[in-house]
Amino acid sequence: MAEIHRLGEPALQAPTELAGDTPTMRLFSLLELIATKDQLFTLQGLVEETGTPKPTLHRMLQQLEGSGLLIRENNGRHYGTGVRLRRMAENLLINDMHHGARHAVLRNLVAELGESCNVTAVSGSEVVYLDRIETSEPLRITLQPGSRVPVHCSASGKMILSQLSPAQRRRLIAAAPLERYTNKTVTDPELIEEELQRVRRDGYAIDDEEFLPGMVCVAVLVPTANTVSNLCVAVQAPVMRLTPEKGLKLLPALQRAAAAIGLIEAEAGSGTAEGTVDGGSTTGGSQAGAAGIDAGRSDGVEDELWTS
Repeated sequence: MAEIHRLGEPALQAPTELAGDTPTMRLFSLLELIATKDQLFTLQGLVEETGTPKPTLHRMLQQLEGSGLLIRENNGRHYGTGVRLRRMAENLLINDMHHGARHAVLRNLVAELGESCNVTAVSGSEVVYLDRIETSEPLRITLQPGSRVPVHCSASGKMILSQLSPAQRRRLIAAAPLERYTNKTVTDPELIEEELQRVRRDGYAIDDEEFLPGMVCVAVLVPTANTVSNLCVAVQAPVMRLTPEKGLKLLPALQRAAAAIGLIEAEAGSGTAEGTVDGGSTTGGSQAGAAGIDAGRSDGVEDELWTS
């Protein structure tokens, strides 16, 4: 497939043809193209990128919008991914995680740390739990895969947002609902920006009872070849067992698990996700993720936040 250029930039290659022998397959090809975008797009922009007649593309976009896969933004001329498409992508990742190599890495991490651990991604203005394994400790906070927490007061949300430019972060934080959940929740955009700068510098993020009273969480990014990673590994526990200071001692284990999952994602993207992952004690395969929130395809993070 030809490289996709940003709107407003001249095309360097021939138009990207919407492949498919049937109307349904051409719609799917259009969705694949849309999934590569890191910003809102227009009908005219797609016409220039694909060489498809404008009436044909307009009809295809109407079909996708009518089914909830796309939504219109701003003045109605721009399109973004819809809730239905994001939910489908999330469900693909969640269901794949339960039986894949990433789940085994998480299980080994829980065995090492003795606390609940999870793999998360940003979708909209929320962090989604893609996979989670609970500790055997009787006192624990139980969250299921598919659970959602606000992006501004979660360790994973802060970790992912910290990668964006200051201008992008300000715009996204201004659009997000900054609700206060505990007396430690930060809702001042300037203070959030200061925290994100620290997170970007240090390479880890902490939720110090900011979402739930008595719960502390530490998160690190899963490394990716892309500019922005949209996948985190995190540990979570009651404050009587995990303080921010104790959390720092767990960073090496979290980073090893994140590196192992990063290798799995890279292999899945190249179609060779079978074998042993050193450092994660993991054997098995993992399918590639879905549009918008795959760790190996994180270029849609800003647009996902902006359009939710």
